[in-house]
Amino acid sequence: MTGNSKTKPVFRKVGKIQNLYRHAKSGIYYSLIKRSGKQFRRSLKTNNLQLAKNRLAQLRRDVSRLRITDDAKLSFGIIAMRWLQTKKSVNKPSSIVRRNNCIKNLASFLGDRPINKIQPHHCEEWDSWRSPNVSAQTRNHELSTLKTVLSYAVDHGLILNNPASTLKRSPIRQREKLIPSREQFHELIQAIRISDGRKDSQAKAKNGADFVELLAYSGCRKKEASSLRWRDVNFGKNQFLVTGGETGTKNQRHRTVPMISQMRELLKRIKPENVNPNDRIVPIDSAKKALDTACRRLKYPRYTHHSFRHLFATQAIESGVDIPTVAKWMGHVDGGALLMKTYGHLRDEHSREMAGRVSF
Repeated sequence: MTGNSKTKPVFRKVGKIQNLYRHAKSGIYYSLIKRSGKQFRRSLKTNNLQLAKNRLAQLRRDVSRLRITDDAKLSFGIIAMRWLQTKKSVNKPSSIVRRNNCIKNLASFLGDRPINKIQPHHCEEWDSWRSPNVSAQTRNHELSTLKTVLSYAVDHGLILNNPASTLKRSPIRQREKLIPSREQFHELIQAIRISDGRKDSQAKAKNGADFVELLAYSGCRKKEASSLRWRDVNFGKNQFLVTGGETGTKNQRHRTVPMISQMRELLKRIKPENVNPNDRIVPIDSAKKALDTACRRLKYPRYTHHSFRHLFATQAIESGVDIPTVAKWMGHVDGGALLMKTYGHLRDEHSREMAGRVSF
């Protein structure tokens, strides 16, 4: 790290401290570490000697973790799929599908490049190439996957540090939530219950209406609601258990939720006389067709299953239930932070009512 014999050294060794050098002009400290014939020169980004020593010690530890293996020459695509295999036993199938799609998209740019040859500028070039063509949410999913795969490579001693670490997530614009009013909700239920006279139409109409009511009164996600079984209901304690079925809930945690009066009435009304505890409460996975038809007949916006989870949250908040409690009912694990961000709104009618109470 020296210049030629006619000029002063650009980098000067610092005393007897191994691997530590200082830039002659800027005073910034640098490290030079050799391992298995490879040099690692890094700026320690400080002109403070003690801080430089601390950073040098950390860099030595990082370099010592590098494995002498040909795996470091494997392509990004191969390492990414190796990482994905480790997640199949812990992540939900839907998460694996999403991550796999992200890897395919990343591989179209980085796939053949050896994992130990990926530099920060390659990640920045990917970002410049990809970001203009996708939504902020898609870009964030792919960036998260990129960072996670590279972190996996760091943890397994294939690369020294994560070259994508400086890339930031894109801000997501919150879409306005489509939430039916109480009147619209009841009219939708009535419209769904009307059969069209075709064979099995009455049963389908009943199941569709029951499913939408179940969503609204439980606050469950669609998969959680379709997985509810009679064994999960405890009328004595006035509560029900949300497990998410075979694939589990979104956060893989079961939760016990108290029944609001409408939930209890619904379950009492639709419970068969000789019920099998293992039977599903509503034997369908979706009410999409029935809901779409009802919305079209009533000339309402195209509400979705999730609209009724929003409705539950809004009704609970407007009824005075504190946000941490509603968050717990709905399966949020952040104490209400996401609930405040996503559902912490009041509909115009409630807002006007509250404003009427303010006086001087």
